[in-house]
Amino acid sequence: MKMKLAIPDDELGTVQHFLEEHGIEISENADYILTKKEPEDSLPKHRQYAEYLSAKKSENGDKALVAVSEILYLESFGHQIEIVTEACTFYSADPLYRLMEELHPVKFVRINKSTIIAKHRVKQIKPSFSRKFTLVMSDGKQLEVTRSYYDSFRNAFHI
Repeated sequence: MKMKLAIPDDELGTVQHFLEEHGIEISENADYILTKKEPEDSLPKHRQYAEYLSAKKSENGDKALVAVSEILYLESFGHQIEIVTEACTFYSADPLYRLMEELHPVKFVRINKSTIIAKHRVKQIKPSFSRKFTLVMSDGKQLEVTRSYYDSFRNAFHI
């Protein structure tokens, strides 16, 4: 096995000697690169995600702030996004990808090209044929996880 080292010069000799003792060849043309982990305090701080999304109460209605904690799912119909809660449906003109950027990735997951779901609002997961799932949401709506999003969905739900 060949490995390239990308570590501070003051530690290079020690690490190189250790790896060579264990049969690892050091080379600039290696498939693997060994780096030193950055200290936790030098990593970027955690991003703040939205607690509310701006939307309209009806397609031409008044503006409203939708509590992210109340969202069941977001569904795109062309350029119109429906933000569905238990109480009612709100509408947004923001693209789905932009709304996804505002939502915490641990709490929300994209399941197909036009739908983002709140993980804690999934009532049932039914396997389907051809690497798909059918989800039953807490409001009874059934949504499809497509093959393109199958692996990321499984990772998000640890299944």
